[in-house]
Amino acid sequence: MELIATLTDGITLQIVIALLIAGGCIGVLAGIFGVGGGAISVPVFFETFRAMGVTDDVAMPLAVGTSLAMIIPTSILSARTHARKGTVDMGIVKAWILPVLLGVALGSVIARYASPVIFQAVFVLVAGTNAVKLLFGTAGWKLGDTMPGRAGTSAYGAVVGLLSALMGIGGGAISNLILTLNGKDVREAVSTSAAVGVIIAIPGTVGYILAGWGQAGLPPDAVGFVSVLALVLTLPTALLTTRAGVALAHVMPQKLLGRLFGIFLLLVSLRFLAEIFL
Repeated sequence: MELIATLTDGITLQIVIALLIAGGCIGVLAGIFGVGGGAISVPVFFETFRAMGVTDDVAMPLAVGTSLAMIIPTSILSARTHARKGTVDMGIVKAWILPVLLGVALGSVIARYASPVIFQAVFVLVAGTNAVKLLFGTAGWKLGDTMPGRAGTSAYGAVVGLLSALMGIGGGAISNLILTLNGKDVREAVSTSAAVGVIIAIPGTVGYILAGWGQAGLPPDAVGFVSVLALVLTLPTALLTTRAGVALAHVMPQKLLGRLFGIFLLLVSLRFLAEIFL
């Protein structure tokens, strides 16, 4: 009983309810947008850990690491469901495996030493750019009609891995932006991003566990920069709602799908922008 009391220190009924609701939202987002849900779980986890008394310099990497761990099951479920519908570009997924892993490794090393502002700034830059492109871009917003050659495609993969590790996401926001700028339609970009999320989440989680190992100020339940309690509370509802999200993604008009994703990313960007400057 003493151990349970220690592990749940700082957890209130409001926090439990918030995490359960967040889990459901994460699952829907994972299915609809081909993301692991990190764009919602990172801010939710960040505020939760702060409410538990964790300092900002620990709360932010802890939120990012826990988000990556959360993405493992949701991205696997989302990717498998999208693959059954035949919209995943496995050529890109295979080409990105090694560069994505290298990018994730570098991002995990940076996580041990970076200021919380670095994580938030990367989040705002990538999510905000994607939001503007989806909401205000036209057909002219393209870098090309197809993906570049091997070197360019590998470079894209490394960028996806690095920024995803710093943002605590499955790479959906970044890979969606890259793929749509290089000729992929929104639905195929969403489906392929879901598969890429699997490559990012597993090594990213391991990296954050190692990066946070032995760090001062972590809550009792944390394993490195991953909170076990937060995962236990969010995973059940996330897994229940992921398939529903995938079903919605395949019946929505592509234009509406893109606009909704853009609005969502814009709101998240504004939230972190306020955190940096206020």
